Amino acid sequence: MPEGPAPQALVARDGQALRLAAVNGQAAALGLCAGMTLADARARCPDLATARHDPLRVTRELERLAGAMIAFTPLVALDPPDGLVLDITGCAHLFGGERALVDAVRTLAGYTVRTALADNAAAARALARFGADVRDVRALPVAALELDADGQAGLRRAGLATLGDLAARPMAGLAARFGEVAVSRLRAILGEAGSPITPLRPAEPIRLETRFPEPLARTDDALDVIEELLAQASQRMEERQLGGRRFLVVLYRSDNVRRRLAVDTGQPVREPAAVMRLLRERIDTLSDPLDPGFGFDAIALAVLRVEHLPSRQIMLEGHREGQADTLAALVDRLGVRLGQERVQRLAFCDRHLPERAQALVPAATERVPPWPAPDDRPPRPLLLLDPPQPVDVIAGVPDSPPQRFRWRGRLHEVRLAEGPERIGAEWWRRRGGHVPGHAGETRDYYRIEDALGRRYWIFRHGLFTEKPDPRWYLHGLFA
Repeated sequence: MPEGPAPQALVARDGQALRLAAVNGQAAALGLCAGMTLADARARCPDLATARHDPLRVTRELERLAGAMIAFTPLVALDPPDGLVLDITGCAHLFGGERALVDAVRTLAGYTVRTALADNAAAARALARFGADVRDVRALPVAALELDADGQAGLRRAGLATLGDLAARPMAGLAARFGEVAVSRLRAILGEAGSPITPLRPAEPIRLETRFPEPLARTDDALDVIEELLAQASQRMEERQLGGRRFLVVLYRSDNVRRRLAVDTGQPVREPAAVMRLLRERIDTLSDPLDPGFGFDAIALAVLRVEHLPSRQIMLEGHREGQADTLAALVDRLGVRLGQERVQRLAFCDRHLPERAQALVPAATERVPPWPAPDDRPPRPLLLLDPPQPVDVIAGVPDSPPQRFRWRGRLHEVRLAEGPERIGAEWWRRRGGHVPGHAGETRDYYRIEDALGRRYWIFRHGLFTEKPDPRWYLHGLFA
């Protein structure tokens, strides 16, 4: 994970417990490590900053880094879940030697990484993962074989601590006692058996082009050709389980003028009809009409951005476009007409203050934090007032619920009250005095109902132990 100024960790659920999935250098220096429960980590480091572990996002980031490493060598392989193997044979001299190449890799990655150089991939992997300051693979612990728990325990009971201890024993005896897997992995690390890698092969870009013996003089004919190109691109994407996020069409006129049409989608798609709808929307919004002039000599189509899109099984009653698909299509059409940045939706923000628990982001944004699952928190209103409006409250005792309140000049008698729901101040943020919305005082929220059956969400801003005259505010209206 990227380095930061404070201890950071990614957290994943393991059964009923939350455990650390990855830590940065600052957290590791404090004794935190992957596999530790979050409660133990908090006990050691109360200011630990955490985020949810997203395995799919980690995989995508690893693939991105692998693509970047091709700048150093064409032979780059993934070593899941968090490693890369680079075969730098014949490449190191181009960067000033092996150490200079390693330094360049570290700089390009932008992460805290452990690297190792060895004559074979298995040895380099073992040194990077299990040998912090070890140069000889025979000095590596037997954990470098990455056997299961029973295999590791058997090696320890036999008094075998390092790979050198194992190498000194007859291989036949080791295989009989600990299995062929232990021997094969040992021989691979020692270089006695091959450890080939499967390098990534850059995917061939999806580009199609059609040239005409006679220029096309009608725009409708050009659209028919574009639809045919989209059908061919769709077939290629389906074979590779991909979907397009950005499509570019270039129309070459016979007078050397090029017209470019680009559309973006909020989700990966490969249906030609869906992309054609967006292209027609784009043509309708052009300030300069799509004029063929003396005709189009050629038309090219490129899928500039792709993402993984598995095939969906067609039900017996036929494919029916679901609500999510309909909403995505609407967002795409509005984005073409109005601009992607102008079509927005609410996204969850991990903030304590209710008015800051969501934010507007472009609806086509790729990665948005998911909304948390419903929990046992008391219900909150869908409509919040921005900013919270001051009210005059009469309460029996200072810490009791309101008995009546005045809002916008009208007095409301409270019939029912529930609370308080206490929300602490965001003490780690800059304190801003007594203005609602700034960190500073604690809030006590009450759900109340007046004599007419209207329900309100009211809070007292500050405790009497924090300031002598806390104010009351109306923050939301229940439906």
